[in-house]
Amino acid sequence: MDASPALDVLLPADRAGRIEPDDAEAALRALYAYPDEPWVRANMVTTLDGAAAGPDGRTGSINGPPDHRVFQVLRALSDVVLVGAGTVRAEGYRAPRTPPALRAARDEAGQGPDPELAVVTGRGDLPAALLDDRPTPWVFTTSDAPFLGHLRAHLPVDRLHVADGPLDVGRVVRTLVDAGRRRVLTEGGPQLLGALLAEGLVDELCLTQSPVVTGGGPPLVAAGGTPRLAHAAPAHLLHADGFLVGRWVLARG
Repeated sequence: MDASPALDVLLPADRAGRIEPDDAEAALRALYAYPDEPWVRANMVTTLDGAAAGPDGRTGSINGPPDHRVFQVLRALSDVVLVGAGTVRAEGYRAPRTPPALRAARDEAGQGPDPELAVVTGRGDLPAALLDDRPTPWVFTTSDAPFLGHLRAHLPVDRLHVADGPLDVGRVVRTLVDAGRRRVLTEGGPQLLGALLAEGLVDELCLTQSPVVTGGGPPLVAAGGTPRLAHAAPAHLLHADGFLVGRWVLARG
């Protein structure tokens, strides 16, 4: 990964300026601070023509150092990173690891050294290496998941949540919040984000626009959920090297 670039603040206008690279990322942490209430933040990247991944099906082929800089801060601020199983497999997820320079802020906030991982899966076919990671991931699945036995062999009972019927993303979020994981960061993929948006569960969307086009192929950043129009207000917009890094607060109700 290239060196972290400076980020120009385009919005809001009264905070225009430049956020220089900083190992502790004090300015970015303040900009992205969670409110003092349960909050679901989504973080996604898209090409200029709307694809959620490159032709290889991975986000790594369309993101870059500006996006990565913010990505690390968003993770460091969160209690839990919520993702779908397809994204776990495509992106090779493991337990999140906080850069050492950002751990002091987590300690001051009463958080553990690293955010936890929560995975939503209909089949349960998750890599054993991920299930055996520390901290142990949360896994939400159904009673008819073909690989339920595999999950039970690797996870303690308090981290495996099995629904009798279809997966309910609202229950997933409530379970995490009730367990004290109030600062939720979801990184998709599109199916999970679509489901969360359809249920009105996303409080804000952090969306990076990458300066590339694909000409079609991979899905949009949100897909599969029941269409629902949610109005959003821009909180801020950053720029570096052609990347636009935006944060939008979604209206509730």
